[in-house]
Amino acid sequence: MFTEEHQQLRHTVKQFVESEINPNVEHWERDGAYPAKAIFQKLGALGLLGITKPEAYGGLNLDYSYQIAFAEELGAAHCGGVPLSIGVQTDMATPALARFGSDELRQQFLSPAIAGDMVAAIGVSEPGAGSDVAAIKTTARSDGDDYLINGTKMWITNAKQADFICLLANTSDGAIHRNKSLIVVPTHLPGISFSEKLDKLGMRSSDTAQIFFDNVRVPKRYCIGEEGAGFTMQMLQFQEERLFGAAMTIKSLEGCIDATIEYTRERRAFNQSILDNQAVHFRLAELQTELECLRALVYRATQEYIAGQDVTNLASMAKLKAGRLSREITDSCLQFWGGMGFMWDNLVSRAYRDQRLCSIGGGADEVVLGIICKKMGILPKRQG
Repeated sequence: MFTEEHQQLRHTVKQFVESEINPNVEHWERDGAYPAKAIFQKLGALGLLGITKPEAYGGLNLDYSYQIAFAEELGAAHCGGVPLSIGVQTDMATPALARFGSDELRQQFLSPAIAGDMVAAIGVSEPGAGSDVAAIKTTARSDGDDYLINGTKMWITNAKQADFICLLANTSDGAIHRNKSLIVVPTHLPGISFSEKLDKLGMRSSDTAQIFFDNVRVPKRYCIGEEGAGFTMQMLQFQEERLFGAAMTIKSLEGCIDATIEYTRERRAFNQSILDNQAVHFRLAELQTELECLRALVYRATQEYIAGQDVTNLASMAKLKAGRLSREITDSCLQFWGGMGFMWDNLVSRAYRDQRLCSIGGGADEVVLGIICKKMGILPKRQG
């Protein structure tokens, strides 16, 4: 699937991670945020924020295999928060805007997002509606040529640095899958406020906050595509979000395995290295094998996505496997580090905390299992 052009892209991303991200991770982790716009402008100058986006708006118009190569290399960052934040910009907040937005919207918001001059956020989750997207309560009521938006969004990555939010809101009282719209909402508008940064278990380099909307007035022309089509658009966006997230875990987990091999080779107990114990090196070989299975699943789903097929099932499987494997690999590796693995700034312990989100965000394991079961035709009949 990968050509010389893909390898050149990988090399560019690898150099960026090594020079612009990893040297700064320790203090970004302590600060609970990183300078998103400064990093995004550098990524934008390299063309990395619009790999699959239309050329007319500054993108490279390449197929999604290039985005997967980008996501994989981004995963080599020594934290999960910065890659997550970048993925929000490229694969969560802007796909629907790029595909369905009006030319005016794309000129005003997509072009500067691709250039890195604007930071984007995606506003879907709420305190009472995480994986259950249909249960959101935020409303955008018609008022002449405008919407008046009221409600709150929770766990929003990039929240306090965002220039605009791609917001999912109820624009009518109709059926829950046909009454929602995606609306671009600039964050400088009156009526928008933010909580303090949320104190998270992991992903600490990315700023995350709750956002409140109190009669926020937005022109109706900021609606992406047709009114009422927001739920469908968000489900389409999930295909890219889940593929990107799964791809992003690969090099992070590979880094955990590599670091553990290096540490256990040097660390000695009972007159031999920890790595010389068969239980240790057999387990690491097993984990590497599982990781290659994940990589193969991501690549297959990507090839089918490029071919225009619906990959909801495969993307859900990849996301599920990435979340489960993130827990398994980081837990096993941390165990082999012993007491050093229990230290806060250890690379493996950080991955242990950061990658735990993979089984929660973008659809919890239980939700994606339901999607897979539905595709298999084995969902239980509803009672009553």
